[in-house]
Amino acid sequence: MWDYSEKVKEHFFSPRNAGAVEGANAVGDVGSLSCGDALRLTLRVDPQNETILDAGFQTFGCGSAIASSSALTEIIKGMTLDAALKVTNQDIADYLDGLPPEKMHCSVMGREALQAAVANYRGEEWKDDHEEGELICKCFAIDAVMIEETVRANGLRTVEDVTNYTKAGGGCAACHEGIEDILVKVLAEQGEVFDPTTPSVTAQPKKLNTLQRIRRIEEILDSIRPNLQRDHGDVELVDVDGKNIYVNMVGACSGCQMAATTLGGIQQALVEGLNEFVRVLPAEQLKSCAEG
Repeated sequence: MWDYSEKVKEHFFSPRNAGAVEGANAVGDVGSLSCGDALRLTLRVDPQNETILDAGFQTFGCGSAIASSSALTEIIKGMTLDAALKVTNQDIADYLDGLPPEKMHCSVMGREALQAAVANYRGEEWKDDHEEGELICKCFAIDAVMIEETVRANGLRTVEDVTNYTKAGGGCAACHEGIEDILVKVLAEQGEVFDPTTPSVTAQPKKLNTLQRIRRIEEILDSIRPNLQRDHGDVELVDVDGKNIYVNMVGACSGCQMAATTLGGIQQALVEGLNEFVRVLPAEQLKSCAEG
């Protein structure tokens, strides 16, 4: 697994400014539950001088997403909006004494939430609907504009690096060619040549065989189970079919109004633990497919 700094652990286990800000007059929403990461940033801004008086966050995501959101709120409190907009995702990572390369996308999400919140306060439209650029990664809905900006801002050189910073290419891999085209373009602007043999910041982990993969899935579910059992619920692995992992929610989790959110959290844990994109689906869908 990844090596987290003590500061990342600190902000994960004891996050600052968690929750919505009372009297917020700026809200920024980014991400989606379907891809495993979602963040809402709320700000209370002094209308006299546009200073951020308070900041809070609500996030659905991994430990790095929580830590990055916590760090962002600490960084920007007391700043003017213009100064806050100059905060980069690298500033967030540096504040946490670094993030694993595979988790840099969490700091990018924080930066985007801040941009969205400032636009909301100023009555401007913050576009995250891919009208500006071609949709490159359909698995995680990442467009060309975001990839280009992230490559330039962080000096990225490989498809693997782009995946680490944006998630693009981390699913079915069909967009890798499109990501390479963007790397060719951006590096050419900088007088450099894209080299597909350039080593990534991180080495890819050894691929698990079928039995090892199932055991790993069960280990990850076992790590989640105590949290569910505290609320008198549980999860059972039913079947694994390629990228689809079918589970049964039992006990209090069965029929719960938050079942979809719980499944999303389980999916995020499995995506991280397996280091691949997977879908977690209720076992009822497996039965429907068999009957169909």
